[in-house]
Amino acid sequence: SELRTRIKRLLDLDRSIGSKPRSKDAEEANFGFFSEEAPGTGAVISFSEYDAFALLNGLRIMGHGWPQGFAVSIMRRVRRDLEREHARILRQPLDKLFDQQAIRAKARPGDIAVDNTDPVFLTIASKAQRAPDKGQTAPLSAVCCQGLEKVSEFSRDVGASSVTMFEVTTPAHRLHQELMKTEPRRRGRG
Repeated sequence: SELRTRIKRLLDLDRSIGSKPRSKDAEEANFGFFSEEAPGTGAVISFSEYDAFALLNGLRIMGHGWPQGFAVSIMRRVRRDLEREHARILRQPLDKLFDQQAIRAKARPGDIAVDNTDPVFLTIASKAQRAPDKGQTAPLSAVCCQGLEKVSEFSRDVGASSVTMFEVTTPAHRLHQELMKTEPRRRGRG
């Protein structure tokens, strides 16, 4: 019940903001959790596998204490890149991606532990300055980084004082496996 409410609020907020497809600002041009405009009231809305994946990541962001508006904003900003990475991730052969020997061989002292050979990180960078009316660190940028080296490079390039990373490769495959076990459910009497 609580999870359903959190998902509904993310979806409602994303939809209520609307989108301006011609905008050069990714946050205005994209929905975070929808592939297209709403068909109207009473219509059944189908979600793509990416849309479900985006929702999962929105919930992960909220799980770190950020509000739903922040989660929607981040998922709108990264939509194009994350959608492209999601498709690439799902095309990779599972035996190579989750090869435990290869994972251990790639690990270096001081690295963040990952459980796949090609980690991709949803990376949120912040500067030390505080948002004027909220007392929170203002987000600077959010991107998808393939590998820890790219996270470090991005962090340096934007002058981030802190970075939050969400590894997305393993969750993408776990969600994919669970979605393959489901069937669409129709609403109503039909």
